[in-house]
Amino acid sequence: MFPTLQDLLGFGPALDTHSVFVALGVFAALAVFFSEAKRRGFDEDRIIYVVLGALAGGAVFMRLGTWAQHLDPSRNLSLVEQLAHGNASILSGLVGAWLGAHVAKKVMRYKVRTGDLFAPALALGMAIGRFGCLFTENPGSPTGTGWGIVLSPAAAARLHAPAGVPLHPSFVYEIVFHAVAFVVLWTWLRHRAMAPGATFTLYLGAYAVFRFLVEFVRANDVAWLGMSRPQLFLAVSIPLLFARIAWEARRGRYSARHEPHLVKENA
Repeated sequence: MFPTLQDLLGFGPALDTHSVFVALGVFAALAVFFSEAKRRGFDEDRIIYVVLGALAGGAVFMRLGTWAQHLDPSRNLSLVEQLAHGNASILSGLVGAWLGAHVAKKVMRYKVRTGDLFAPALALGMAIGRFGCLFTENPGSPTGTGWGIVLSPAAAARLHAPAGVPLHPSFVYEIVFHAVAFVVLWTWLRHRAMAPGATFTLYLGAYAVFRFLVEFVRANDVAWLGMSRPQLFLAVSIPLLFARIAWEARRGRYSARHEPHLVKENA
């Protein structure tokens, strides 16, 4: 069970710490998303359904991504149990959000590319939401040095982590990555002349590489060939993402011939 804010601060409401920071991240992401949508002149009525599709797809796939952990189905939770109480996966949540947004756009017959809205919103939301993970989950593997997060015996027992040794603050690494990504996206890339949606591809590619590397200090279970399950997923995803980036670069989608603020109907 996750500790509450009251446990963390010594005062305040007995609210689940992880859920509070996830909610704060979602609200911040929505604020950025709709602010950018208004600036770029998107259809506010239809864009709401795209957001709802992304949220629904992300929420469902976030749970389903960790469902089939065992080849024997009897060892996995039932579908209802998994959706209600299963472990969450950010990576599968991103896939679900992407699918949900595209399904919503197909239903609404909305052909405008929305990646430039999602990129800075997602970066800020992830930076805030990861504080919930930092305060409630195993921070990482031992650093082998004198620096890092040192858990008390009680916290270590709850998190199934070693006590009394410095551990990598892997979630701090991720918070810094997403915070820097948000600054770059918000202050620089969104003003550059690139094709619609290009910034989202670049952000996902950068995060995929970063996440693959940080997994080495996340203390996640090794699944195969010395890699965790997220790394196995990323080992397949990263070449596809970079192939997409190379294809877009060859088509000049990152060049100055595109107008960054113009909303166009794209198939």
